Amino acid sequence: MTIYNINLGIGWASSGVEYAQAYRAGIFRSLDLASKFIFTDLILADNIQHLTANIGFADDQVIWLYNHFTDIKLAPTSVTVDEVLASFGGLESHREQDGKVLRVYFSDEDKFVTCYLVDSAKNLVQHAEYVFGGNLIRKDYFSYKRYCTEYFAPKDQVARLYQRSFFNEDGSTAYDILLTEGQEEVYRFKDRILYGKPALMRYFMQHLNLSKSDLVILDRETGIGQAVFEEAQKAHLAVVVHAEHYSENASNEAYLLWNNYYEYQFTNADKVDCFIVSTDRQKEVLEGQFAQYSQHRPRIVTIPVGSIDQLTEPARERKPFSLITASRLAKEKHIDWLVKAVIQAHQILPELTFDIYGSGGEESLLREIITAHQAENYIQLKGHADLAQIYPQYEVYLTASTSEGFGLTLMEAVGSGLPLIGFDVPYGNQTFIQDGQNGYLIPSSDDHVETAIKRSFAEKICQLYQENHLPAMRTASYELARGFLTDKVRDKWKKTIEEVLHDSTI
Repeated sequence: MTIYNINLGIGWASSGVEYAQAYRAGIFRSLDLASKFIFTDLILADNIQHLTANIGFADDQVIWLYNHFTDIKLAPTSVTVDEVLASFGGLESHREQDGKVLRVYFSDEDKFVTCYLVDSAKNLVQHAEYVFGGNLIRKDYFSYKRYCTEYFAPKDQVARLYQRSFFNEDGSTAYDILLTEGQEEVYRFKDRILYGKPALMRYFMQHLNLSKSDLVILDRETGIGQAVFEEAQKAHLAVVVHAEHYSENASNEAYLLWNNYYEYQFTNADKVDCFIVSTDRQKEVLEGQFAQYSQHRPRIVTIPVGSIDQLTEPARERKPFSLITASRLAKEKHIDWLVKAVIQAHQILPELTFDIYGSGGEESLLREIITAHQAENYIQLKGHADLAQIYPQYEVYLTASTSEGFGLTLMEAVGSGLPLIGFDVPYGNQTFIQDGQNGYLIPSSDDHVETAIKRSFAEKICQLYQENHLPAMRTASYELARGFLTDKVRDKWKKTIEEVLHDSTI
């Protein structure tokens, strides 16, 4: 029996879906269950192994759609600059390096090679670009071998990609991807031609040789859903719902608008053995909606997308009046609201400090706000960090997200005994914040008036400290966190898998 978990892409700033999968990978390893995590996006700028290893996947658990049809294994990049240049004739004149980009020039011809390094201090090349006469002609991609080459031709003064080739360890071509004038993809194998990504995905699914002893778990389906659904009927199929699954504003008593990312799965719910949601509240909502709006009555189970191995106590006394948040610095996380709220609360409680962990596109905006209010001495951007031992150093966790399907950072925060302050929105906040018990839920409205939001957060921060609720709320957070300990989540996965596989035999 093998469990195949299917996703689209992964990056350095991965979303909650990838982190949820990484948690799941650890659970399956602890249960000694054979599992594979499949990524179906074309990922070439970085060696995908670096991305998957970065969040905890074991190499033997990962399948990348595009190298599945080759004999090259998932592995870290180990090809050196000298190895790249060895196959490139010419008389080298000089080199220029800017961080992780190394450019090698040749004096005998108008040509140069640009090597994109794993690290500026290392001599290892993730990919290389070859330019002749001012024209990009080729890109090579490396792990321990060259695994892919892209070929370009000049057209209208730009480099046009017309072919990709994926290779075996011995350098032979495993298959080619040809791009038409309209940039549609044609996959050319030795024994077949496939037209378009859905056809490639179907061929891949058939390659898995699925049987009724296997389970397919679909985490994302955009562009691949139909092929997965149809081929997974040879096995068992579960669908994980990672976010809000419908649009409340566009729904009424007679009509429900599913989230675009889940519409196909819900419409074809009769082909799904079970849907997996991360909170009991979302299960309750989804069951009610199927009863009201659909003829399907699928099995829906609650399994948290993450877990905590243990409750974490501080190694030393927590820093007084310390606030923390951790997330991608993305617009939808609304960290700017929190910054402004803390600035306002700081006028009442000048001892307050606020540390922000994470990175993203909003970083420059946050710095501008902090600087404009001369708040640098008590509000700081901390970047990425391993937060396991950092949470217990703080007293309160803040979140301004208006939508959290689960909220891994919320779980980790309560596991370290932090009271939480956030919006009264589904589903993570309503799961991890018990209003008045281990924090405060702030009413949310569609208009999102910033002045009111800033005032509400500031008032709750001040209330928590002025009324001395910290000790009781800390105890309540620890108690709530017990339900998310790894052994409990492991048991839920074990029971669900056993039930799905057992039901097929009766």
